[in-house]
Amino acid sequence: MDATANPAVQLQDMPSSSSRVVEQSHDAILRGLTRTLSTLTKASKVTQEKKDSASHHEREMPLRENANRRSREGNGDADEEVNTVLDFEDTFPEGGLRAWLVVASAWLMLFPSFGLMVSIGTLQDYWMQNQLSNYSARDVGWIPSVFVYLSLGLGIWVGPLFDRYGPRWIALLGSIGYLVMTFLLAECKVYWQFVLCCGILGGVTGAMLTTTSLAVVAHWFKRRRGLTQGIAMMGSSTGGLTIPLILKETFPKYGYAWSIRIIGFIFLGCFIFGNILMKARIPPTAAAKKKAIISLSIFGDLRFSLFTISVFGFEVVLFGALGILPTYATLSTDFPPDTGFYLIAILNGVSCLGRILPGYVADKIGRFNTLLVMIVFTLVWMLVLWLPLGNKSLPALYCFAALFGFGTGSWMALTPACIGQLCRADEFGRYYGSMYFVASLATLVCIPISGELVQVVGPQPMVAFFCAVLGLSLVSFVLSRWACLGRRWVLKEKV
Repeated sequence: MDATANPAVQLQDMPSSSSRVVEQSHDAILRGLTRTLSTLTKASKVTQEKKDSASHHEREMPLRENANRRSREGNGDADEEVNTVLDFEDTFPEGGLRAWLVVASAWLMLFPSFGLMVSIGTLQDYWMQNQLSNYSARDVGWIPSVFVYLSLGLGIWVGPLFDRYGPRWIALLGSIGYLVMTFLLAECKVYWQFVLCCGILGGVTGAMLTTTSLAVVAHWFKRRRGLTQGIAMMGSSTGGLTIPLILKETFPKYGYAWSIRIIGFIFLGCFIFGNILMKARIPPTAAAKKKAIISLSIFGDLRFSLFTISVFGFEVVLFGALGILPTYATLSTDFPPDTGFYLIAILNGVSCLGRILPGYVADKIGRFNTLLVMIVFTLVWMLVLWLPLGNKSLPALYCFAALFGFGTGSWMALTPACIGQLCRADEFGRYYGSMYFVASLATLVCIPISGELVQVVGPQPMVAFFCAVLGLSLVSFVLSRWACLGRRWVLKEKV
């Protein structure tokens, strides 16, 4: 029978249809309520986040205002102290004409200061053969040792002074004193004169130049700090390359006094332009002026203390080799007399590449990672070339000097960049100076010790001593990297 024709059937179906409609209406209402509650919940979260942000901002405002007020009261210049140090730390130029001129100024200041420091072995060898021929290699070695020690160690005072007052007057006084030292060095004839002039005066003024030059670059670059400080450190490599070659040509023609004076006039030109171009970016703050000059509490940072131990070993190997290589070639081999000049020139010339290429790579893969690779690189060539063949084959010795220069050049460029990762830019001078106060103790003894070793026990035990020291530095550096990673053993991580 057709249902549409039966009214009873239609009446029975009507309640069922009404029930379905009611159920659908209930479902629609529930879905609507769910969407409404979800919307209200999201709106509540957004409102709460805004309130929290506003509350956080309100809490920070008095702190910032107090910091700005204290800074204005300390410096007396309201316009320059409106921005906090936090603003300077977060916004680095990373380039521009002014920033690159500062890098150029650092290059010019490091050419005479660090340049003479890394080529002092040529003067040491000349003094041993002429003015100080009655003294042993150990005794003559104390002159460059005191010079290098004070140039690096006094950074513990120069660094905080830089953070307090900026580079202008420190660099100017250092330049004047260094020029006086150079021209007085031309007049030195006896041992105590060399110690006072080169060792004491040269060391004190050299510290004012080297610490200031590297610290001012850190004000302008953060992301590209490895590359830019490598470029600045090329000044020392260029000085270490040209100074021995100039002295080699001028000693026979003009004598000792005028050879040193020629170097002094070159230094004068570098200092004039270097002082004109040098400029700090982060103004000294009242907080920096209240800090103690010597702050040993920073060695409580495990990363920093372990890295300091590593740098101590670097200085033993680097300056021990730089100071003894010419004497090593003279006393331990039958190589030509000019070998020492060429060794230092090759070492410092190739180290220019060691400052640029690893510095560029370090900004990509990490400063600590790159420095670790370069430590291993240098140690391998010391074991393969210098230890077995250094006093037997002149080509092998020249090859070693080039490879050693490349490796150690990266140490000198990457060490400041690694320090910059452990501190704020406005504290760089304090950290750099404190580290080298400890590390420079190595330079005080490494040259006399290496001179004594090469004369008493022979060249190979001396080289083995350097290899052992670098191996211990490698272990300490691996632990420093481990501490930087939160005490985790992770290989593939940028640090």
